[in-house]
Amino acid sequence: MIVAAIDIGSNTVRLLTVTNDGSEIRREVAITGLAAGVDGSGVLSADAVERTANVLASYARAMDEDGVEAVAAVATSACRDARNGEQVMDRLARAMGFRPEIIRGDEEAALAFSGATAGSGGTSTTVIDIGGGSTEIIVGGDEIAWSHSYDIGSVRLTDRVLPDRPVTGAELRAAQDATDHILASPSPPSATGTVIGVAGTFTSLSAIALGLDRYDRDAVHGSVLSSDDLDQLTERLSPLTVAQTAQIPSLDPKRAPVILAGSVIASRCVRMVDAAEIVISEHDLLDGLAAAVLAGRRSSPA
Repeated sequence: MIVAAIDIGSNTVRLLTVTNDGSEIRREVAITGLAAGVDGSGVLSADAVERTANVLASYARAMDEDGVEAVAAVATSACRDARNGEQVMDRLARAMGFRPEIIRGDEEAALAFSGATAGSGGTSTTVIDIGGGSTEIIVGGDEIAWSHSYDIGSVRLTDRVLPDRPVTGAELRAAQDATDHILASPSPPSATGTVIGVAGTFTSLSAIALGLDRYDRDAVHGSVLSSDDLDQLTERLSPLTVAQTAQIPSLDPKRAPVILAGSVIASRCVRMVDAAEIVISEHDLLDGLAAAVLAGRRSSPA
């Protein structure tokens, strides 16, 4: 049996197809910036929706090529928050041939935790998942003991506080203060075991810190960033224009407008859970969603 998982995020749209033993067939990512401007306008823009729909139409063709028999597609923070979220689902359903599901923040957190901790043996773990519109912090072992979805993400913080580049010291402090304020309500528990960072912000920051000539998934997976490393990455990115940021060899140029905000959130999250370092994982919500489809726990209605 071949199954697929699709994550319609606030900044990226991703596809994973796997066999029934979990072997990966295809993993694709496209940056569509679905949430751009939604924090101020309250609606997803027509241009962003069309970019996303076009990518999803290509994913539908890819799934046909792969012989996918079951699929789940979920939409996260941007679609939860937007007034036109349900209408956008109608448009995306026409592009894919089935309707995506808008999931709650706690469901997003659970899927991220499942993907990041698969095979960990139930050891105590804190997972931090930074998206475009929200950030999830999840703590658990065999089961989730604590989780929260915070209304802060790389796109949202960029729109609110860091729209221009380069940033001044005052603007950077304002972004840090805004992030700390949101992460303090409620404050996450202090980490007692491994801390894992997932999704594009963490993986991109790791690739930059490693000085890669191009993005290398194998080099990034399992790499470690210290709290000081994250602070230094923020300091490195702050004086750059978006165009200069886009020239970093390992960074997808489309991520350049929001990676500084992502680095701020990453740094503040790690400090908030009192961690000295964080392990970067390429396995996240998408993997957790694929596992749920294989287990028969989730599928999107046709």
